[in-house]
Amino acid sequence: MSAAKKQKTGGANQLDELKKYTMVVSDTGDISSIEQYKPQDATTNPSLIFKAAAMPQYKPLVQDAVDYARAEGGTDAEIMACTIDKLSVNFGLEILKIVPGYISTEVDARLSFDTAETLTRARRIIAMYADAGVAKERILIKIACTWEGIKAMEVLQQEGISCNMTLLFSMCQAMACAQFGATLISPFVGRIFDWYKKEEGRESYPPMEDPGVVSVSGIYAYYKKHGYDTIVMGASFRNTGEITALAGCDRLTISPALLQKLQECEEPLPRVLDPATAGAKCDTPKTELTESQFRLMLNADAMATEKTAHGIRGFAADLEKLEAMIKAM
Repeated sequence: MSAAKKQKTGGANQLDELKKYTMVVSDTGDISSIEQYKPQDATTNPSLIFKAAAMPQYKPLVQDAVDYARAEGGTDAEIMACTIDKLSVNFGLEILKIVPGYISTEVDARLSFDTAETLTRARRIIAMYADAGVAKERILIKIACTWEGIKAMEVLQQEGISCNMTLLFSMCQAMACAQFGATLISPFVGRIFDWYKKEEGRESYPPMEDPGVVSVSGIYAYYKKHGYDTIVMGASFRNTGEITALAGCDRLTISPALLQKLQECEEPLPRVLDPATAGAKCDTPKTELTESQFRLMLNADAMATEKTAHGIRGFAADLEKLEAMIKAM
């Protein structure tokens, strides 16, 4: 009997196999889904929080955040900002009861070009977790990969606050994140795929030729070649082929729907990315960027420029929807 046949009949599934090479992270705000798939870590973002907050079972978390912010006081804008931060923390606290590792909690995306205010809000989120008895070692503060966001991350990392740099679409963003000491980056595989699919008029790509897979594989190789400790966590997947093509990546954050598909599939899942060999595939020299170099390189990458801006707009829109829902309460 072949190894593949043995694996199938033995009942192993691709999710179990993936967990042998890669730390699996749940990409959702829905606590029940996290309980089902038992990931090591979990990530949230404004869009996921908005969707979860609209579910009836999570209304008490929303009400608690509203009551907390009202008690803190301030202007209407300050109370709303405090409510958003506390709601994100409330979901994080529930998730941390399930996952043994990190929870990623995102700073308001509308502050992506404001280093000082990003720092203020990030520190408040950490303080809210601390008040609930959760050490900062279990929290990743999510910040968009703008130059302003990267500089805020640099300060937070120096303060011992770990950061997850999100909305990352290009090598220059990855270079700067590693240069300034990010704990983790979240390159968006599926959104890169979306842009190239539209730009090139294609419906699909073979997994190993998927532009998002190629991008993350290149970043992974660059980090391993140059000895960076920053964790590469592929995110925003459109199909399981993108996931299996990145088996061996440090971490992958995966939606419940795709986790289910992996769990239902018993096809063999070989390791693709390996830190021992990845560096040999990278020809890019170690590069440290100034602000002007970063902005020029990002501007030269139409896909990364458009998708970063689109991502910030999308998260901002969902925050506004969340605020409208909160105001109605």
